[in-house]
Amino acid sequence: MVNPTRVTVAFDKTTADLLEKISTEAQVSQSEVMRRALKFYNENKALEDPAIKKKVLAYSDMLLNGEHVIIDVDHWLMFLGLIASSPEREKFWSDHKEVARAHWEQLKTKVHSPEEMLTRLEICNFYRLTKNAPNDYTLVLVSEISKDFIRIFLEEYFAAMGVKAEIKENLTKLRVLVKPTALR
Repeated sequence: MVNPTRVTVAFDKTTADLLEKISTEAQVSQSEVMRRALKFYNENKALEDPAIKKKVLAYSDMLLNGEHVIIDVDHWLMFLGLIASSPEREKFWSDHKEVARAHWEQLKTKVHSPEEMLTRLEICNFYRLTKNAPNDYTLVLVSEISKDFIRIFLEEYFAAMGVKAEIKENLTKLRVLVKPTALR
């Protein structure tokens, strides 16, 4: 074993008491607590970036309440392919519209603008979002097969929100133009 490097650190009383408390609760030495804390800090320092912190908080919000799941993109596209060929596809799209409107009811105290919803869905990896100008966005989709799902969701969500938006389709992109006069 290599001889450890000794480091002297000065703490105020509150921090010293916290180190003692954590050491006792974890049943490890104070040195081990400090090693773990430094390793944790190094692995998570990216959270200091406001954009990354915002994403992590959004993931936590969505996942911890048990209302969302993480799914592999290939599985997601496979499900959408099955829907497209299903004899029940019209019922699916009707139900999908209802879910989108229900999302507005559920999220109206958290998501206050079209841009916030577009960003939230980007965090879900439905697409990569580019803001072209105020109220003008391009959504680069994972696959063409996801276009209808996302377009219909946004149309219904924005309508429930009272926002007028024009959504133009390209092969694997959606262009969303939010009408400024319709913003609440």
